[in-house]
Amino acid sequence: MHNKIDHFAIGADTLEQGVAEMEAKLGVTVPRGGKHDAMSTHNGVMQAGNESFFELLAIDPDAPADPGRTRWFTMDDPATQTRLAERPRALCWVVGTDDLDGVIAASPVDLGEVVLFTRGDRSWRLTVPKDGSLPMDSLLPAFIEWSPGPHPSTGQQDLGVRLKKVRLSHPDPEVLSNILKTLQVDHLAEVREGDAALSFVLKTPKGEVVLD
Repeated sequence: MHNKIDHFAIGADTLEQGVAEMEAKLGVTVPRGGKHDAMSTHNGVMQAGNESFFELLAIDPDAPADPGRTRWFTMDDPATQTRLAERPRALCWVVGTDDLDGVIAASPVDLGEVVLFTRGDRSWRLTVPKDGSLPMDSLLPAFIEWSPGPHPSTGQQDLGVRLKKVRLSHPDPEVLSNILKTLQVDHLAEVREGDAALSFVLKTPKGEVVLD
């Protein structure tokens, strides 16, 4: 099983809010990406190094208000929406795997259902809990398996932003570390003791920046 960081999501109240905030913090303008019709969301994306990408995610105001299911990454949660109205926030990290079914079978926690998405000639399978939540307060990653072909990041702009570290805080770091180890992703994140929190450490044109 080969697992690596595929991308990480920063949520915003609107894409315009997110782009402006990221420009101020990172020194780059996040390029517009595409739409997720199944979730009524849209995004901006850019390369983040090592065939991974940075995703800026927001509810799409031009899409149906009710996509027919709960949106991913807690975006329908009133608490999340209140936090995003204040400023963009770290939402989720996503691990790419070549054996999604194996990950699910081995997981000690429920990672959600596997949803198939398509765009153009590419498709991907992603773990998405039906209620839109994320395991362990968003500290566990979602898992993605892409259809054959180049990683999507290879077609995105490289603006000099690099993911240096995924940082996780948890009141009982040993419990979290053991779950990450079982999922074979413990090498992909730093675990600290503290209140449950997710953050991303980035190398940017403005120096090292932490997004939480």
